[in-house]
Amino acid sequence: MKRGIMIFGVVLLAAANMAAQQDNTWTLEECINYALEKNIQVRKSELANQRYLTYAGQAKAQRFPAVNASVSHNFNWSKSNVSGENGLNGTNGSNISVSSGVTVFNGSKITNQILQADLDVQSGIYSLETTKESISLTILDSYLQVLYAEEQVNNSKKQIESTSSQVDLAKERLAMQLISQADYAQIKSQLASEKLNLANAENQLAMAKVSLEQLMELPVSDDFRIAHPGFGEDINKNLIPDVGSIYETALSLKPQIKNAAVSKEIASLDEKIAKAGFYPVLSASAGIGTNYSSIGSDPYFNQINNGISPSLGLSLSIPVFQKNQVKTSVAIARIGYNDAELSEINAKNELRKSIEQACLDVTSAQIKYEASLENFRATTESAALSDEKFRQGMINSVDYLVSKTNLIVAESELLQSKFNLIFSYKVLDFYKGIPLTL
Repeated sequence: MKRGIMIFGVVLLAAANMAAQQDNTWTLEECINYALEKNIQVRKSELANQRYLTYAGQAKAQRFPAVNASVSHNFNWSKSNVSGENGLNGTNGSNISVSSGVTVFNGSKITNQILQADLDVQSGIYSLETTKESISLTILDSYLQVLYAEEQVNNSKKQIESTSSQVDLAKERLAMQLISQADYAQIKSQLASEKLNLANAENQLAMAKVSLEQLMELPVSDDFRIAHPGFGEDINKNLIPDVGSIYETALSLKPQIKNAAVSKEIASLDEKIAKAGFYPVLSASAGIGTNYSSIGSDPYFNQINNGISPSLGLSLSIPVFQKNQVKTSVAIARIGYNDAELSEINAKNELRKSIEQACLDVTSAQIKYEASLENFRATTESAALSDEKFRQGMINSVDYLVSKTNLIVAESELLQSKFNLIFSYKVLDFYKGIPLTL
């Protein structure tokens, strides 16, 4: 029985380890979702939105009357001279009251404050969406950096494998005295250089993974891996981006534009709220109270019952002279509105510039990718011929190494232009409102 339990436990542990390994493979969507869940800035924005909701509730509560109740019991003593004797006479009394007051009219100040509080909630939502979009783009860039670094490592390993076979061949030819010691040393030097390139590529990959994990607020782990989407061989879509149509789409979608419009509405309400100071304030009040005194002849509860006195009242507060405070508040609010208008225009201009740059980046990236691809194909063909000629002893090591170096450079440029093109396409999708996926 014990042996069976132990075997079952080992199987469960192995299954858990396999599941954990699988769970460590992250897709782009999983990285973005995890980052948005754990990011401190996002979480603080969510708390700010909860604060705005609380303020909105408080603003709506200003419409309701305030109700206050009070109960007091007092004791009083006074000196007296009764029948020639000095002493202290004590009395006590109670006061009980309930009062309520409500603002009837204050120049629509409360109404505008409620509208402004609701707009603050909307602004907080748009601000949170803007933060999430910015983080998502950053995660996308970092994710592609990891993919790029991994392909760079794989390419370096392939180069080392190819050069290693040439080193073995050169060693045999050196033993047969078909090449010089210098030629053999140059081939070995090339292999050492490529091993250094591999070490640098592996270091770059490690740093790229750490950067992505830190952006995700994920503890750094050696088991962290990302999924490899299939991009296919021909990734060039040959797009001709239309700045105007993309800009019009983005204007209706992007949260920073919506937030700028809401901020302008909030600023316009600031001016209306300030102007309310020019109007009189009408308030209504109501109350009921009673009292008891030990001096009275009736019992306590009789006095309380007989002393009940309700009250109703209206009060009108008329501003006469306020030392220009209201005028100043209105002028400052108007300046704030003009500033909000400029901020909205600036947000639209910045969006347009970003889209123009994104469209230019796509066009440039497509051209560079095609040029890099053509160069890589030509260099690969040339390198294959050089490799065969070197095997046959038709060219020396110098010519072979030049061809080899050209291939490494062409392969690196193609890889870089490939991921640059992918990122450019995704940025364009971002402005079109297309979710970030690979």
